[in-house]
Amino acid sequence: MNEPILSISNLTTEFRVGGEWRDVIRNVDLDIHPRETVAVVGESGSGKSVTALSIMRLLGRNARLSGRILFEGQDLLALPEEDMQRIRGNRIGMIFQEPMTSLNPVLKIGEQITEVLIEHRGLDHAAAMAEAARLLEKVRIPSARQRLNEYPLSFSGGMRQRVVIAIALACEPKLLIADEPTTALDVTIQAQILELIKELQKEEEMAVLFITHDMGVVAEISDRTAVMYRGDVVETGTTEQIFKSPVHPYTRALLSAVPQLGSMNGQNLPLRFPIVDMATGSVEPVKPTVDTVRLDVPPALRVANLVTRFPVKKGILRRTVGNIHAVENVSFELREGETLSLVGESGCGKSTTGRSILRLTELTSGTVAIRDHDVARAGKRELAEIRRLAQMIFQDPFESLNPRIRIGDAIAEPIIAHGLMPRAEVGTRVPQLLEQVGLSPSMADRFPHEFSGGQRQRVCIARALALNPKVIVADESVSALDVSIKAQVINLMLDLQEQLGLGYLFISHDMAVVERISHRVAVMYMGEIVEIGPRQAVFENPQHDYTRKLMSAVPIADPTRRRVRHLSNDEIRTPYREAGFTPPPQKYREVDEGHFVLTQHLEPAA
Repeated sequence: MNEPILSISNLTTEFRVGGEWRDVIRNVDLDIHPRETVAVVGESGSGKSVTALSIMRLLGRNARLSGRILFEGQDLLALPEEDMQRIRGNRIGMIFQEPMTSLNPVLKIGEQITEVLIEHRGLDHAAAMAEAARLLEKVRIPSARQRLNEYPLSFSGGMRQRVVIAIALACEPKLLIADEPTTALDVTIQAQILELIKELQKEEEMAVLFITHDMGVVAEISDRTAVMYRGDVVETGTTEQIFKSPVHPYTRALLSAVPQLGSMNGQNLPLRFPIVDMATGSVEPVKPTVDTVRLDVPPALRVANLVTRFPVKKGILRRTVGNIHAVENVSFELREGETLSLVGESGCGKSTTGRSILRLTELTSGTVAIRDHDVARAGKRELAEIRRLAQMIFQDPFESLNPRIRIGDAIAEPIIAHGLMPRAEVGTRVPQLLEQVGLSPSMADRFPHEFSGGQRQRVCIARALALNPKVIVADESVSALDVSIKAQVINLMLDLQEQLGLGYLFISHDMAVVERISHRVAVMYMGEIVEIGPRQAVFENPQHDYTRKLMSAVPIADPTRRRVRHLSNDEIRTPYREAGFTPPPQKYREVDEGHFVLTQHLEPAA
């Protein structure tokens, strides 16, 4: 094999905290050869992103690095800052997890690409614009030349990540560092980005350092894998070796915790995840499932012909010229003790459906009934009662909690606001709620920043439970969590459903998690439900092309089953329609009992 293009030896990175130096990564050794993809995998806090930032020397002044990082024979740690600047973005490119942290929202895309080309390659403006258009075409952005004059916010998440890849490739780097570049993307867009990186690697003959916590992505893309745990590289090897014969307990734990699509075949009820001890790799027995669906009482939630549209206004007079048909004629019921999952890509209307149900977004027409309350017609007092009966858990728990309010007060706040009990008694209710979600009552005096992501989500669940709801709308409530924490939170939700008879509207794009947690599944596309039915029927006998597309895009955590995908630029088409547009009537075909598929629906705009 050729000499490594990057060779890391004995790398230790320390941060100065409270007057003391504390190591975050220790004695890391890692080689990457030309045209090779090496994955660094581990959960949040393992040190994988700090390793990437150490290579680029992008850490703050409170950081201290030791060891060696040889790139093309040069020790990056010994280079003057001026020389290091010539390497960054030139010989080494980097892609971050969130593209909007790399893109300036007030600069046109063309300006941001040409800036790199002028700085590092010395091109004049005209030549840089021509090269920028070529780069956008290379990353498969349609109408590339026209889109150079657009701003980042006019691009979807997947297209923004393509722009960031184009910028990273602008100077034809020999090493590309990709730090969680697909974590925030829908499963189909993730598949496109992974395939794009693989194709571009072949075309440009790059080495790729791919950082992720998703073992399915590792199996799809990497030649060799390094596993990190609490700042140490605990295992390295070829990806096939790591998956076939993991040696370290943490590697075995990571692999055991990955939800596998298809693992529920033959099961008709939700199933808790096995809880893996990440330090030892031991697996706790899975608690048996109990059928919690209440068929003896009326549905807790009824949605009939729900329509939510957003007007598009133009001109001085702000005349409505069209509408975004975000949710179009959606109907379903949810019973106590049942989980109905809404799945689909970003922009399909699933989150707007959840927000419309609680009237956090005003619905255009249709009816939503929670118990005997008509949500659309409810006045202020009745709407408060509705929001007691139906609560929402959002994706980012940190944004849901006031950083200046202790979590005990945050949990007590809705109880006091709704007058459910005297203030003097609230102090006894908060510890009960914390215990109910697996947290210690002594944590009530802490602030949100003192909790991990999984603990913060438990706090949000405790706050939602404070009002004794019958329905909880969980909007991507576990998508940002590491796989082991995700399993714990989902198991907690299933435990609470069993104890309290909660009905969950579970909004997600993670098909493997949806398969595990759901009683029924509704697949959304372009604002409409295109397929709905029992979870087992939808997953084992998908009828709609879009349902099959979602399932086929899920990464398989087995490198021996790595697939060659056809790279597609397809994304959710715009649901914009001109004013006065009348959607055609929906027609459903019943495949089996309770399993319906849409046969005539809103066509994408041209």
